[in-house]
Amino acid sequence: MSTPPASDVDLFADEVVLDPYPVYADLRERGPVVHLPRNDVYALTRYDVIRGALGDWESFSSSSVAFNPMANKALTGTSLASDPPVHTQLRATLTENLSPRALRGLKGSITAKADALVRELVAMGSFEAIDALARAFPLEVVADLIGFTGEVRANMLRWGQAAMQVLGPMNQRTAENFPIAGELYAWCSQVTAGDLAEGSVGRGIFDAEARGAIPPDSAGHIIHQYLGAGVDTTIAAIGNLVALFARHPEQLALVREDPSLVPAAFNEVLRFWAPLHAWGRRVTKDVTIEEVDIPAGAQVAILFGAGNRDPRHYENPDAFLVERNPVDHLSFGYGPHGCAGQGLARLEAHAVIEALSRRVERLVVGPEVRVPGNTTRSIEELPVMEAIPA
Repeated sequence: MSTPPASDVDLFADEVVLDPYPVYADLRERGPVVHLPRNDVYALTRYDVIRGALGDWESFSSSSVAFNPMANKALTGTSLASDPPVHTQLRATLTENLSPRALRGLKGSITAKADALVRELVAMGSFEAIDALARAFPLEVVADLIGFTGEVRANMLRWGQAAMQVLGPMNQRTAENFPIAGELYAWCSQVTAGDLAEGSVGRGIFDAEARGAIPPDSAGHIIHQYLGAGVDTTIAAIGNLVALFARHPEQLALVREDPSLVPAAFNEVLRFWAPLHAWGRRVTKDVTIEEVDIPAGAQVAILFGAGNRDPRHYENPDAFLVERNPVDHLSFGYGPHGCAGQGLARLEAHAVIEALSRRVERLVVGPEVRVPGNTTRSIEELPVMEAIPA
C-alpha cells in the first residue's frame, strides 16, 4: 500500500477551528488525502476527492459521522448515521415536509418574517446581529415548523449547539456538551405527537410512524435531526452572510442592483465560509485515491471548507464574489446524504439577503467574535454599529 502524506496538525485545536483556512491550504497542497496521526484520521482535502467520497456511500459509510464512539453510538438508527437501504426509508420521511412543493407554502410567511425583522433592526440603527437576526430568525422558523412549544422552544439553541459539539473528538468541548446533548436525546426519546403543535411537521412524522411508513420508535430520531443538525448550521450561515456583506459592501450593492443574484450570493457565502468544519465517514474496505491508500476501518475527516477553496476547481477561490454562483459547492454535502434541510435553509437565507439588500445601503460592524467549535464554524457576536438605510 502507498501511504498518504502526513501532518502533525491537530484538526480540532482552538486556533485551527477558529481560522482553518491556512491549515486547509497546507493540507490541500500536501495531497488529496493527508493522514493526521494526532486525530487518527485521514483528511480529504480537495474538491474532486471530497465529492467522490460523498457520493460513494458503500466505501465511505456514515456509521461514523462523529469523531468519538459515544456520539456515533447515540446516533445509531438515525438518518444522519445510517446507510441505504435504512437511510433511504428514514430520509424519505425527513424530507417529505422539506420538498420544494412542501416549502412553497412557507415562502410567503418566511419572506414576510425576515423583512419585518430586518426593517425593525435597521430602524434601531445598531443591534447585535447574531442574537437579533442569525439566531432569532431560524429558531422561530424551525420551532413553528416542527411544532415546538414551551420548554423545548426555550432550549433549542443550547440543544442544537451541543448536538454539533459532541460530534468532535473526545476533547473538553465534547465532554462539556455531552450532558446538554443528552437532554435533547432524552427529550426526543420520549416525545409524543401530543407534545407538538397540531398541524405541525412534527405531528406529521408521528403520523408516518403510525401508518408504518417508518420503523416503530423512529419519529423521535427524525425530530432530533431537525433540531440537532439543522439549527446550528443555519444560524452559522446567516451570521456569516451578514458579516461577509458588511466586509464587502460592493457585493451587497451588486445584489441590490440585481435581486436575481440572491441565490448566487448565498451559494457564495456557503462556499466561502463553510458552516461545517469537519465531518466523519468510516472506510468499509481498502480505498485507493490518486495512488494512495486508506485502510479498511479507518476514520475519514471530510473538510468541506478545504474543498470549497480548492483552486483546482474554483478560480480565485479566496475572493468573495456573489456573481460566481458556485452551485456545486460542498457545504450541503453531496449524494445520498446531501443536506436534507437545504431547501429550508435556502428559503431562510434568501429571505434575509433579500431584506438586507432592499433595506440596507451599508452595515458598519465591530469585530467578529468567534468561539472554538468542534463541528460548526460560526460567529458568536457581531455588533452592527450602524445600519445605513438604502
